[in-house]
Amino acid sequence: MERDAMNRRDAILSRIRGLLARGPQHEEPPVPEVWPRENPDAEQMAQRFAAELQEIHGETIRCRSMDEARARLKELLDREQWTALGAPDRPLCREVTSALEPGRVYWARPDWAPQSMAELSAGLVEAECLLADTGTAMIACNTPEERLLCYLPPACIVVARMDRLVEHLPAAWPEIARRAAEPERRGEFVFITGPSRTADIEKILILGVHGPKRLIVVVIGGNDER
Repeated sequence: MERDAMNRRDAILSRIRGLLARGPQHEEPPVPEVWPRENPDAEQMAQRFAAELQEIHGETIRCRSMDEARARLKELLDREQWTALGAPDRPLCREVTSALEPGRVYWARPDWAPQSMAELSAGLVEAECLLADTGTAMIACNTPEERLLCYLPPACIVVARMDRLVEHLPAAWPEIARRAAEPERRGEFVFITGPSRTADIEKILILGVHGPKRLIVVVIGGNDER
């Protein structure tokens, strides 16, 4: 009797193994589309991004060319009397700051003390993508210093080319997943939606409590980009 039970058990297990080896015999249901895609063009996304960012007290500077971006950045720093700008050493950050006076930009380094970073006039970071539906900038922070540049200075300037605009997070997800899966990838992605803000029980909005009081996004490019 015991042998018969073992034979039946072996037969059941063998059948299960066979079914598992064949794989599923039915189609998986389609994944529901939470955010339908409307596929707007780049200019529509740029306008939507600027409008959404303005609603949450952020600022957008549109620049048709890199030359204009350099000039507008210098104009901004001079007008606000921002003397010390901190930035990660990346090609776009180097390019957009190339018209500034020597010594006005401090490049991120591993031995930077947080207190020193907080004393900068502003931080400058590059966006991996801009989400048009929420006015959000996604920053790839490879080091702690790059992450702190998003938070510690009283103002944060984000620079991005026009082709970094996407409709919403689901539209950006394939690229995010690809970048996150890179073996050499370190650090984290930071999503910035407007300046730091909070409100008390009386719903009085206060900016700059937990991070930068100002957020300025410089979008570079357009139909007549040179």
